[in-house]
Amino acid sequence: MKSRFLIPLLMLLTGRAFAFEPFTIKDIRVEGIQRTEAGTVFSYMPVKVGDTLDDEKAAATIKALFATGFFKDVRLEYENGVLIVQVQERPAIGQIEFKGMKEFSKDQIKDGFKQIGLTEGRTFDRAVLDKAEQEMKRQYLSRGKYAAEVKTTVTPLERNRVAVQFDVDEGESAKIRQINIVGTSAYREKDLLSLLTLTPPNLLTWYTKNDQYSKQKLSGDLETLRSYYLNRGYLEFNIDSTQVQISPDKQDIYITINVSEGKRYTVSDVKVAGELTLGEKDLRKLISLHSGEVFSREKLTESTKAISDRLGNDGYAFANVNAVPDLDKVNQRVAFTFFIDPGRKVYVRRIAMSGNTKTRDEVIRREVRQSEGGWYAQDKINRTRERLDHLDYFKEVNIETPAVPGTTDQVDMNISVEEKSTGSIMAGAGFGSGEGLILSGSISQSNVLGSGNFLAVQVNTSKINKVYSLSYTNPYYTDDGMSLGFEGYIRDTDTSSLSTVTSYTTKSKGVNMSTGVPLNETDRINFGLGYDHTSLTLATTASQSYVDFVNTFGTTYSTLNGSVSWARDSLNNRVMPTTGIVQRASTEVGLPGGNLQYYKLNYQQQWYHPLTKDYTLMLNGEIGLANGLGGKPLPFFKNYYAGGITSVRGYKAGALGPKDTNGNATGGARRLVTNAELFLPMPGLGQNKSIRLSAFFDAGEIVPAGTSFSTSALRYSTGLGLTWVSPVGPLRFSLGFPLNAKPDDKREVFQFQLGSVF
Repeated sequence: MKSRFLIPLLMLLTGRAFAFEPFTIKDIRVEGIQRTEAGTVFSYMPVKVGDTLDDEKAAATIKALFATGFFKDVRLEYENGVLIVQVQERPAIGQIEFKGMKEFSKDQIKDGFKQIGLTEGRTFDRAVLDKAEQEMKRQYLSRGKYAAEVKTTVTPLERNRVAVQFDVDEGESAKIRQINIVGTSAYREKDLLSLLTLTPPNLLTWYTKNDQYSKQKLSGDLETLRSYYLNRGYLEFNIDSTQVQISPDKQDIYITINVSEGKRYTVSDVKVAGELTLGEKDLRKLISLHSGEVFSREKLTESTKAISDRLGNDGYAFANVNAVPDLDKVNQRVAFTFFIDPGRKVYVRRIAMSGNTKTRDEVIRREVRQSEGGWYAQDKINRTRERLDHLDYFKEVNIETPAVPGTTDQVDMNISVEEKSTGSIMAGAGFGSGEGLILSGSISQSNVLGSGNFLAVQVNTSKINKVYSLSYTNPYYTDDGMSLGFEGYIRDTDTSSLSTVTSYTTKSKGVNMSTGVPLNETDRINFGLGYDHTSLTLATTASQSYVDFVNTFGTTYSTLNGSVSWARDSLNNRVMPTTGIVQRASTEVGLPGGNLQYYKLNYQQQWYHPLTKDYTLMLNGEIGLANGLGGKPLPFFKNYYAGGITSVRGYKAGALGPKDTNGNATGGARRLVTNAELFLPMPGLGQNKSIRLSAFFDAGEIVPAGTSFSTSALRYSTGLGLTWVSPVGPLRFSLGFPLNAKPDDKREVFQFQLGSVF
């Protein structure tokens, strides 16, 4: 005899069920499953063979199976002591598709859905789908797309699966039409608005999207506003409220920020207290906040960090520094006491690495500046991170120093890295008003077989210079960091496209060997030895001095050259630096044993200094001296040139210096270039860092061998420049106006360069 009973969900919730005669379970059989294993069903059931099934246990069984989320219907039947579990599975998600979505990538959204349980292969749940739909709408709202609509369609598939499709109508992004800051009196609202990233539409918002409302950007702008006031003494500054209103057509957004400025405070006194392991005199040198100054939160934070870092350098890994204020609200003065608790001095027990599946341990370990078994030193740990980042082998470098369990004076140093591809095939293009079209490409591997060695094939072409090279470098040929490298190249030069320079063509082939020796953490000296074979062809209009050189030395030359160079670079950014110094000095010598004997000495110093948060001054100076050796003249194709966007703007590329009878520049043995440039933000673009203006003053001259530099030979220019880190690469434009051009000087007011030319 077969009996059946069903316990609906409503009855489960109310605790009621159909009554039946209890029986002993002799066997359990599961019917209706397609994807779920029978063992999985058994594991969730609160009863097993041999148990007595009654009303209470039957209700508990059905409730437990419903709770798994696998089934949309569960029935219990029994026949001759066999418990039959009849289930109807929920469908699985076979595929998730998106239609009309452009603002977000599919992978990005799918990763987010995975966190809430909506992913291909998982059991379909309408509640989870509704949650995903609402999350998508919320994401569109965060991007300022208030008119966006998201609809879902669920289509049945074979094998009890469903396809989920999100149909998206993104609509137009709402634009910020106005931002108001209410409650300001110390500063002009216009000046405060220029600090914000969010802005009404302007020339560049088609690219930056800063005219589209974003909650994250608004939070960042509020913090910028708060920092601006706190760094200028307004210790009690507060943002009272923020209102974001949208127009009825959901196209325009109006933002109102209500603030209370409070009074401006000055610092009345600065004290230090606690355990002064460094001595009060040394500690005060680290504090940039001084009595009598206007209060600055930035200086307060810098002071606290400087003390903590200094203690960390001496082994106090867990130093605690708190600056406690004492406000005098009547006189708007504030005193600070820096309470210092250095804690216990600790040392590093062990240095361990993880995540480097391709890069060898020794490649990482040789960059580590913290010694194993030595006292903890925060500056050495920071330098280790910088050096590992500089390798460019890793997406991310994390260094943690957890305390060793059971000790109070030991930490471990755990270096975890996330590797990235170090092999690359690159192609690029640039354009310069002097160089013309520049095509470049390279195949390189900067971490060959995880050894840290570099191998590259490079191609750079323009209508003036073509370079093809193969290079290999071992940066740690010795354990102390001495490098060894080799290079083979083919270099062709054709000046016929330069109307400012006497025409000639050279074809060079050569090999170089180089070695570098580190002097300290930032300085390095390099030595090079190379052999070069050059063939020369002169144009029919070549300068007589060029013709005389060919008549004396012929058109084919073999050169054995040696070089020594030194470099120091502390710029904070490669493309848009605001602080730091670059210094380079190099010597190139044509050695005895070759046809050509000469020397070239070069020195450059470039200095960036922030005058304010938005204004940066750059000063640059370059000098080059060259001549022949052994009674031989300097080869004219080794001459210096100047003029153009990279030296003295307003003059054509290579146009400065001595000229032949045709008025073309012949170059010279001595070169002097100086530049002063003031960088400032683009008006109307707020804090956008991808574009900036500049006002410049350039000066330079080229003189022949045996002639001294003179003010009469200097050419000056001034003008405006613009630098833009565009989606296609760095762009440089200049409007240069010569100040003392001579009649035979060739001028060029507008000059530009796309990409970097090396």
